[in-house]
Amino acid sequence: MSFNDLRREYQHFDFEGFFASLTNRDIYDILEKNRLNELDYLALLSPKGGEHLEELAQKAHRLTVQNFGKVILLYTPLYLANHCVNQCVYCGFQAGNQLTRKKLLPEEVAAEAQLIASTGLKHILILTGESRKETPVSYIKECVEILRDYFTSISIEIYPLTVEEYAELIAAGVDGLTIYQEVYQEDVYAALHPGGPKRNYLFRLDAPERACSAGIRTVNVGALLGLHEWRSEGFFTGLHANYLQSKFPAAEVSISPPRLRPYEGSGYPFIQVQDRELVQYILAYRLFMPRGGLTISTRERAFLREHLVKLGATKMSAGSCTAVGGRFDSEATEQFAISDERNVAEMAQMLYEQGYQPIYKDWQY
Repeated sequence: MSFNDLRREYQHFDFEGFFASLTNRDIYDILEKNRLNELDYLALLSPKGGEHLEELAQKAHRLTVQNFGKVILLYTPLYLANHCVNQCVYCGFQAGNQLTRKKLLPEEVAAEAQLIASTGLKHILILTGESRKETPVSYIKECVEILRDYFTSISIEIYPLTVEEYAELIAAGVDGLTIYQEVYQEDVYAALHPGGPKRNYLFRLDAPERACSAGIRTVNVGALLGLHEWRSEGFFTGLHANYLQSKFPAAEVSISPPRLRPYEGSGYPFIQVQDRELVQYILAYRLFMPRGGLTISTRERAFLREHLVKLGATKMSAGSCTAVGGRFDSEATEQFAISDERNVAEMAQMLYEQGYQPIYKDWQY
């Protein structure tokens, strides 16, 4: 069985009919449970569930402190290259956009690593566009070998790989994978990816499972909110995370709930996901997966991120840059515009003020 088998069970599910059937009593009963099933989770994502955010928030906070303590792991992204052969209509790096394409040289990777490491961070996420020609696995492996001198945890957010390729990078020092399905609704996915290898829905969908089979330590999945109706996308993301955690209990499984941000060539008519809706999604996920990780990136503005600290977040980015070489070249093109521009020290200070401990290192390869 793969996750796609589970996803297909809900392919023609009557979400609206289910939402219309829910009562306040149903929500109260779910809040009393210690372990939620799939439909309980969906109920908390519903409009009726949204009427009980305060109760959800209190329980989400309690569960997060119980399972994680008052700590937030800090990390930052490092973009290795923006070469891409895909035509994703929502991305600034897509092949059709006219921008300067760049790939970091080994000495540039080391320079970025030195700058980031000087802030105290020990966890890093490396990213590329999808171009096996310009950024083959051998190039990514070379970069990982450089980065191991500076960081204790290296995660990748790159194109989907085979089990053997994931195993090769794990052997080189990679311990984490972030990969967004972008959108779980298959027909919408096809429309958003008109060309390039990313059009292969199932190969991307099964990538986290291949990485877990290869022995990856952490895996982070998610849907890009704004591409489709958020409730069903949040539901499938939660199901995906729960499936992975059940099948691979040794792995640390997390989700990210990123919202679409402005980007170079922006024009896609995305769906607005309001702050209150994002919060509801986060709270529902925490009650569904009390031990699941939750990453909040700098896509979200500072004010909101500060409030999410106590509502389920376990990991946050700091000092982010979404341009290749952007820490040295202010003219480099971003993949998307970040919202929270605070550096590592400022993020740490914010956490201390809330009674939380910033964590720079929780793993040694």
